[in-house]
Amino acid sequence: MDDAMSDAIALLEEVFPAGVRRCPLGWPALHAWEEGHGVVLPEPYRTFVAEIANGTDDGPPDAGGLLPVGAKPPNWAVWEAEYWMSPDPFDATAPRPFKEPFPLTEEWQWEYDYYDHSLHSSLLHQTYTHGSVLLGSDQPGQYWTLVVTGPQRGQVWWLRDGCAAPYADDTPSQQAGGDFLSWARDWHTQQGWWKTE
Repeated sequence: MDDAMSDAIALLEEVFPAGVRRCPLGWPALHAWEEGHGVVLPEPYRTFVAEIANGTDDGPPDAGGLLPVGAKPPNWAVWEAEYWMSPDPFDATAPRPFKEPFPLTEEWQWEYDYYDHSLHSSLLHQTYTHGSVLLGSDQPGQYWTLVVTGPQRGQVWWLRDGCAAPYADDTPSQQAGGDFLSWARDWHTQQGWWKTE
């Protein structure tokens, strides 16, 4: 493990203390999960899940901590989006195709943009299902997700009613979106989007 990865893991161990961690998945089980879904998880999330915790009971998101890899939060099946503009309802029971690329590269506010069902409905469904693992939920309809496939691989995105946006803190260098480490660090230090008013 190189120095950068060692530093990242040390920070994640500080952010998620032992008392809130669920049992790590272990490398054999992680490799089997990746092989079964046709993806390789981005670092340092990958090592975190294998060696530190496959989910937590506290921490970001604020409602319940981190989900185990590949899991859906309980409210995934019951949320009703005010701005779900596709004529096809959201199917929360459908498997999430992790190996299909996450479709966005920049923020999309479909509640304000011109929305054409023939052009945008498929994109809306893919935004919620393709190429990412759910990290957790702040509340029904608001989900943090880590992109695992496509140009945004390794970036954390926020899916909420009417909008999908990359996580970014207040510094210009983060404008393209933050990774799992910066997202967790900012929660821990109450910076970026986590900053209290």
